[in-house]
Amino acid sequence: MPAESGTARSLKKSAAKSTFSQQDRQLLDLYGGLVDGVAEMFGKHCEVVLHSLADPNRSVLKVANGGLSGCQVGAPMTEQALRLLPELERQGEAQTCFTQSRLGTPMKSSTQALRSLQGELIGLLCINLHLGAPFHELMADFLPRVAERAEVSPENFNNNVEELVTLTVERTIDAINADPDVANNAKNKQIVTTLYEKGIFDIKDAIAMVSNKLNISKHTVYLYIRQKKRDDEEPSHHQENP
Repeated sequence: MPAESGTARSLKKSAAKSTFSQQDRQLLDLYGGLVDGVAEMFGKHCEVVLHSLADPNRSVLKVANGGLSGCQVGAPMTEQALRLLPELERQGEAQTCFTQSRLGTPMKSSTQALRSLQGELIGLLCINLHLGAPFHELMADFLPRVAERAEVSPENFNNNVEELVTLTVERTIDAINADPDVANNAKNKQIVTTLYEKGIFDIKDAIAMVSNKLNISKHTVYLYIRQKKRDDEEPSHHQENP
């Protein structure tokens, strides 16, 4: 292991937090949950490291994908991270740069300041994306595996309620129209019933939106909903009165 430079020793001395409370330690434990989450999101070529400023000589509390650079729990803070501390103290919550790992591989690194409830810097969350990996391997972590593709369902981030209702109605219409077991004259009723089961009618103005989309009256929508509720109540009614 190369000898530590005088600059690094000086930086570590200035970085060490003189008082480190139990609350600070508990906060860093909570931040530890982010390490695995970020690594899972960005894949095996993304190294995520949680540092504590309680002791820069043993700053690494948790690491994911540490084999990419040789980083281990209990390792000291890197000189690069130490140099970022004054800037993080003065302003900003994150610093991003291009650098190299301990093993000499190129990385894009983002260092996020972690602060106590009093606003004092207590740790760092470092996210290091290793750019030396083959491009197809980097991209593979962002694509579903073949076995998973059939199970992937789109998650929709809707800007407003009307968009949510419209999208749900359209998908329900498509599904029921494609179902040969539903007669044509029963499709609207089945659509309303299915939307009721999905909880769409708990949304304000959803009945008006659905009636417009299906080109039927609101009274008809209400009728289908009442029939659905009555059908749902009948089994329990029969059980109570055999």
